[in-house]
Amino acid sequence: MVQYNLIATMLAATLLLIAPLTAGSEAPDIQTQGTVIYLADNLNEEAKLGWCIDTQGRGFSEKLHSHSCKPGGGDVQFSFDAKTGMIESVEFEGKCMTLSDPENTEVPFGLLDCVEGDVTQQFSYDKDSMDFRIGTDESKCVAVADAIIEAGPFQSRYLIFARCADLSPGYKQWVIRK
Repeated sequence: MVQYNLIATMLAATLLLIAPLTAGSEAPDIQTQGTVIYLADNLNEEAKLGWCIDTQGRGFSEKLHSHSCKPGGGDVQFSFDAKTGMIESVEFEGKCMTLSDPENTEVPFGLLDCVEGDVTQQFSYDKDSMDFRIGTDESKCVAVADAIIEAGPFQSRYLIFARCADLSPGYKQWVIRK
């Protein structure tokens, strides 16, 4: 019985050491200065820069995706106002993340003029779960897609939303840095 307990204890200790490694969770090395919203998990971003909300392409775009957090900042910089529930671009003042095309499975979010009270621009953030929930349906979370797309010297992923319960934490846990 003593030998069985020793083996069980050693197995449990081994699993505790291995579990974090197999989970794949790794914090990114955010080099972007200033206000930014990024995934808590580096989630296989090649340069360990992490994943930020970003406008598609260079400069302003009405379409959003997630992108390697650029060291120089710019269009990857967003802020969150808990009072209004709005996620606003720092680079493009007066432009907010909007659930503009909810039927689009790849690019449902846009960057449009901020309109206080517009339900498509309202999100809630749960500090404990680190989830951004969709204002029109609190069972859905803002997340990144699984597939990584090469984007010049960086990488991107689709910025999507899905049922929070169906998502792995690494795909939906966001950090807000002011």
